[in-house]
Amino acid sequence: MTDHRSRTSELASFSAELKFTLDPFQRDACRALEDGHGVLVCAPTGAGKTVVGEFAVHLALASGGKCFYTTPIKALSNQKFADLTERYGRDSVGLLTGDQSINPDAPVVVMTTEVLRNMLYASSEALRGLSYVVMDEVHYLADRFRGAVWEEVILHLPSDVRLVSLSATVSNAEEFGAWMETVRGDTTVVVDETRPVPLWQHVMVGKRMFDLFDTKSSDQKVLVDEDLVRYIRHRESADRMNNWGVPRGRGGMRRDFRPLPRPEVLARLDEEGLLPAITFIFSRAGCDGALAQCLRSRLDLSREGETAEIDAIIEKHTGDLPKSDLEVLGYWEWREALHRGLAAHHAGMLPAFRHTVEDLFVRGLVRAVFATETLALGINMPARTVVLERLVKFNGETHAELTPGEYTQLTGRAGRRGIDIEGHAVVLWQPEVDTSAVAGLASTRTYPLRSSFRPGYNMSINLIDRMGAAESRALLERSFAQFQADRSVVGLVRGIERNEGALRKLRGQLGGPEGGFLEYISLRERIKHRERQLAQQSRTDRRGAAVSALTALRRGDVVAIPSGRRAGLAVILEPDTTPNDPRPLVLTADKWAGRVSVADFPVPAEPLGHMRLPRRVDHRTARARSDLASALRSTGISAPGRPRRGKRSEAADDRELATLRRSLRAHPAHTRPDREQMSRIGERYNRLLRETESMRQKVAATTNSLARTFDRIVGLLEERGFVHDGEVTADGRRLARIYAESDLLVAECLRHGLWRGLGPAELAGVVSTLVYESRQEGGILGPTGPTAPIRRAVASTIGVWSELRSDEARHKLPPTREPDLGFVTGVYKWARGDGLAESLLASGDQGAPLSAGDFVRWCRQVIDLLDQIHGTADDPEIAGTAAKAVRAIRRGVVAVDAA
Repeated sequence: MTDHRSRTSELASFSAELKFTLDPFQRDACRALEDGHGVLVCAPTGAGKTVVGEFAVHLALASGGKCFYTTPIKALSNQKFADLTERYGRDSVGLLTGDQSINPDAPVVVMTTEVLRNMLYASSEALRGLSYVVMDEVHYLADRFRGAVWEEVILHLPSDVRLVSLSATVSNAEEFGAWMETVRGDTTVVVDETRPVPLWQHVMVGKRMFDLFDTKSSDQKVLVDEDLVRYIRHRESADRMNNWGVPRGRGGMRRDFRPLPRPEVLARLDEEGLLPAITFIFSRAGCDGALAQCLRSRLDLSREGETAEIDAIIEKHTGDLPKSDLEVLGYWEWREALHRGLAAHHAGMLPAFRHTVEDLFVRGLVRAVFATETLALGINMPARTVVLERLVKFNGETHAELTPGEYTQLTGRAGRRGIDIEGHAVVLWQPEVDTSAVAGLASTRTYPLRSSFRPGYNMSINLIDRMGAAESRALLERSFAQFQADRSVVGLVRGIERNEGALRKLRGQLGGPEGGFLEYISLRERIKHRERQLAQQSRTDRRGAAVSALTALRRGDVVAIPSGRRAGLAVILEPDTTPNDPRPLVLTADKWAGRVSVADFPVPAEPLGHMRLPRRVDHRTARARSDLASALRSTGISAPGRPRRGKRSEAADDRELATLRRSLRAHPAHTRPDREQMSRIGERYNRLLRETESMRQKVAATTNSLARTFDRIVGLLEERGFVHDGEVTADGRRLARIYAESDLLVAECLRHGLWRGLGPAELAGVVSTLVYESRQEGGILGPTGPTAPIRRAVASTIGVWSELRSDEARHKLPPTREPDLGFVTGVYKWARGDGLAESLLASGDQGAPLSAGDFVRWCRQVIDLLDQIHGTADDPEIAGTAAKAVRAIRRGVVAVDAA
């Protein structure tokens, strides 16, 4: 009884300290936590989920225990650290991120999720006495690059630790909760789908604003507002009359359509009282262009007397920037925009600039921001209105329409709790916008959480070290990824049972086994199968010949790319002898440089001649590409006409196929009058049979799929000496402490001492090849670099990568990413003390300088890997050089505002 009263008094004392009354979902979650359950809370952005996390902090302090509060990004960790320090005092709260450690032994420690994962693998002493862990933004486990970390933490946390998981609204919360119950024990799922501030949906057509939905209709169905539909119809009709014969672009959209200029859109929103607003534009250049368009106009959204306050906040965030770099950074134009209440926000901006914009926007001093979708993730920056210029975005591979989940996430920023009575989402109309599709996006609540958990080298070696291979396999089978896969098997098994019933009926229609027609149908199916086999064999033979021809090519060979965008003469700049998938680097006569593959050569590539090349080739400069292409054209070698495949069909000479066809013609069913009708039934039967077999194969592949991948990884690690007789070796323990995308490649380079003898700036340049990713197609033709030691080290690193890629292909594992040389010269120049302008220019893709924000981000990623090398390298020379390189890079813009 006493126990119950004390627990109740904890919730009462916590509530008494708040300046607001708890919502029902917050109360339910806090009560469950009091009663000793873990909790999963799913609620919309801005609903106040973090209150439940803060109650876990309160309970830990009240009981003399510990609470770790994890967030996905450093900026959120810093924000939460400041909030909790203000509430509980400096002595009670600590902070641990990749580059900051403040009061780490405090009873409450805020940290990034990766820090906690690393603690668990290292069996850190800090875990003693831990009673609560809060995982903020747990839906990040769907992130394909970092999501696995969340599942690793959930699976590895001691069972007596209460887990508080806070997630955005997801449509499969019950499934996620069921898995949490399986792996963590008693877990209460609390779902609240009510937005704290109601959201109104609008479409702006020209300067006119319409509601998207017909709010007057009593019909239960979602209806688009009639006035909106009528106005668009009239406008399109008038446009057709005015623009008869005007050419149309992709998707039927008129090429002459000009949307309302951004300054006019913002002025219209201001008239309606809908500022502050975030306009989402799905490209960095688009955001910068939109801001420049506003600056060219007379638009000024600032209010009188705000300039001094804006300048004070700018100084707070950017005061430490070197004055000599301000011009390069575009500081003065950026500052002018802020004075007018305008800003851009994207990952290409300097972090100090980005954080200034966030600070000013939250205070209401910036009233219009043009942002990429990254702003929708995690950053606390709500607005009254969200504007969507387009409903299509580039997803890394193609331009795809927004999903309902993405639309919900973006518009979730609209409406500030405690400030706005309602939030607003505005879609800007264009001729390709279908209002019914917009209504579908706005009314669909499907945002399922999908696990991205996959075992990698570092994870596998840590699992083996902690629990051995057998227990590791069992743990992987308890992951959310396998849980979801196993649930999908249930649907497949039901489908198999359904198909088997249909097959029985079709067999009856075909006369059963005694009727003879099943045998005839089987013969037809075997003929089709053999024809497919022969076609496949022919394709395989052609591909094999093309692979052999590509691997035989040498530097300076001139070939003809027979078709496609790159058709014409090309010279081999860097051969590639990788078995199965060679990708030599070429330069074409029209000045394009990049990698080609078997897909570019429907017939084997043959050298048409040879040309001499300079010893070092760097295709990033237009001048080098132009000179080489000119030399290629002047060789006098010409591309032959498009080759024809005149080879006789494999099927014509195949004895097995000929025998099957004779048997078919001789079969009694072949002369039946109803043969074609029965054959159609037979085709349905065979199609269903194939579908059922495919489903059986999927079931077999899905069951224990993660464990099979783990076994392949272990096989490769044993081959390479990182594991021996089920035990982790000294080399394996080094790998266990390297948390990087190319973890195994880093471990191999350290083991073989490939980076010995380099200076700090040179080591920074070489290490950058394992973290940097060019935004443009193709990297530097390598191995290149500003110094001979860099070129040797890069060549050795690429050699190890090539061997590793071959081993991965043999073990059927995804390949380690190819080293990218695009940042070598830039980070080398910066680390040796060159200026920002020179370093940015040397870091660019295809001759364009890198943005300051990207430069800082890549520098910090190089620092992170160098820090790990410093802590893991056995060679004191390499460890010392890595530490010096970190100090050399961490200066100027890289050191300012390192959150």
